[in-house]
Amino acid sequence: MQKKYKAVIFDLDGTLLNTLDDLADSCNHILALKGLPTYPVSRYPAFVGNGAAILMKRIHPEGTSQDELDDSLRKFTEYYNSHKDIKTIPYPGIPELLQKLRAEGINLCVLSNKPHEISREIIREYFGGDLFDVVMGKSPDYPVKPDPTSCQMILSGLGLDKSEVLYVGDSNVDMQTAKNAGLTKCGVCWGFRSEDELRAEGADYLAHSAEDISRIAGGHKNEE
Repeated sequence: MQKKYKAVIFDLDGTLLNTLDDLADSCNHILALKGLPTYPVSRYPAFVGNGAAILMKRIHPEGTSQDELDDSLRKFTEYYNSHKDIKTIPYPGIPELLQKLRAEGINLCVLSNKPHEISREIIREYFGGDLFDVVMGKSPDYPVKPDPTSCQMILSGLGLDKSEVLYVGDSNVDMQTAKNAGLTKCGVCWGFRSEDELRAEGADYLAHSAEDISRIAGGHKNEE
């Protein structure tokens, strides 16, 4: 059967990998160092998704100075970089899904608001260095999601039209990114945000399992 999509762009946190515990532990470590209240892990899905700088702003008390936020960001980045793989695991079926899509000749890409080098390191650690055609994280060379520039760079690099690419993510930021880039939007229901949020942001498809993504990417009807 002819494939509907020639490439899939995946978000990282909350889509491919459950990184929430390591992110929460790293944030709480910084807050404890500064004598600030920490948060239960259950609060962190609402905090993450827009990059570490905004994450620091969300977990600190309102009115915290920019200098203090910048200091926390430096400390967080250093701590998380050495503790990013303590509790992090792939979501069920994801490794098998990626291998299947790759075997079908579909280009695999990652686009994250995580720093670029950390994104590349964590992908190599959990999925190897040869599975993905493109891994892009936060960089001063282009704006963070939901700005569409990074998606457009991926499409240009692969020589693909936007109609040939499926975008898969777990949050409003991801759906906004796909919309801004003119890509088909697939929301995953196992991530950090709710199904209602994904629907409200105009998800074209909802995936309740890794196999759902396989069906959607291959042009099969998705059964919600």
